[in-house]
Amino acid sequence: MEVAGKKVLIIGAARSGVACAKFLKERGAVVALNDRKPIEEWSAEAAALKNEGVGLVQGDVPMWLLDQVELVVMSPGVPSRVIPARYADRAGAEVIGEIELASRYMRGRIVAITGSNGKTTTTTLIGEILKDAGLPVQVGGNIGTPLISMVESSRDDGWTVVEVSSFQLETIAAFHPTVALCLNVTPNHMDRYDSLMDYAAAKHRIFRNQTAGDVAILNADDEIVSSWARGLRAHVVFFSVRRELEEGLFLRNGREIVSRTKESERVLMRRDEMQLRGLHNVENVLAALAAGLACGASPDEMRETVKRFKPVEHRLEFVEEIEGVKFYNDSKATSVDATLKALEAFKDEEGKVVLILGGLGKKAPYAPLAPLVRSRVRKLVLIGDDADTIERELKDYAEVERAQDMHDAVRRSYEAARPSDIVLLAPACASFDMFKSFEHRGQVFKEEVGELRNADFGLRI
Repeated sequence: MEVAGKKVLIIGAARSGVACAKFLKERGAVVALNDRKPIEEWSAEAAALKNEGVGLVQGDVPMWLLDQVELVVMSPGVPSRVIPARYADRAGAEVIGEIELASRYMRGRIVAITGSNGKTTTTTLIGEILKDAGLPVQVGGNIGTPLISMVESSRDDGWTVVEVSSFQLETIAAFHPTVALCLNVTPNHMDRYDSLMDYAAAKHRIFRNQTAGDVAILNADDEIVSSWARGLRAHVVFFSVRRELEEGLFLRNGREIVSRTKESERVLMRRDEMQLRGLHNVENVLAALAAGLACGASPDEMRETVKRFKPVEHRLEFVEEIEGVKFYNDSKATSVDATLKALEAFKDEEGKVVLILGGLGKKAPYAPLAPLVRSRVRKLVLIGDDADTIERELKDYAEVERAQDMHDAVRRSYEAARPSDIVLLAPACASFDMFKSFEHRGQVFKEEVGELRNADFGLRI
């Protein structure tokens, strides 16, 4: 893709927008970077692009600029249907996202992972599987490093493992993963999409450019995802934790992870060899193993990798135990379904769960949590903007207490807990009402648990 001399507008001055601006400027494009925030609120890295010849545009993009640009690159946090993108498209500009831009320059083959939950764990595990198999591999995308920043380090004989969100998939055109996975589709981001099917359609785009020589890995237990199999051109591999499959990877009798083809069957490992908790993480492991097999990793190597693999930070991460109360950080549980899976991971524990819920809601109902809240939760400790809604929908199923901030929430949770109980941060909400990100929220939780350990308050006699 030749961009030298092209007039390019990048909408969104966050991490991926900044990376795209640098990338395109280095290749001779005439670049303008836009964000609705005043420039004084931009990151130092974004503001510094002015010194590299990038035009900085705050607020609404002027129409005269939209009339001139030939390419618009959308950051994932910006809805693809915003007026500037639609106007530029009608004026003849190409409108794409950072993932699409990067893929046009990327060398080697791509493994792409999407889904409502489990993306980061699965992406990270696939990266470790391929690395341990001796394959050249790099990992990024929605997981942290923008894909555009990985172009230079890509190689013809290598693999790039990339986590992709529905937001990023909205703006792909020719993005073509050799191996593509969809882990699940559950209600999420209903503040952005018109319906669950609208959201699912964005996820489905991960498979749109695959051909017969590619592999599509689907969750056989997810009604929406499994229904896509017939319409795909790629070779489909299913995985399941609920039933044995004629072909695919599955959990047998709750104990063995099995790979079965028309010709043979092999037990890859036992479930109790995993360090990851919860049935949802068995799903993630099955998907990662399917990807590893598709990329050429050996079963024995993969088994050893999975045995060593620990929870990714902020994803059912054990923090510490204080006087018999265990603290777990699942700040990445930003949807109701993710919180449901977190609770299910502790359903066989001796003690009950004190659950910290709340934040910036996504307009999805909390009612699906009710059965597990009733049976497993000792108390709900609520924080953030959506606390009123959560209390209204769940107050009949467990005792509810409000907290002012994370400091208050951790202490109230510890006071409510009994020995053998779990204090679980699994908010079912986005973090941006009180924190910079879910990572920031999880870090504050861990710091508060650490403070609790050191305080006189934390000692029980």
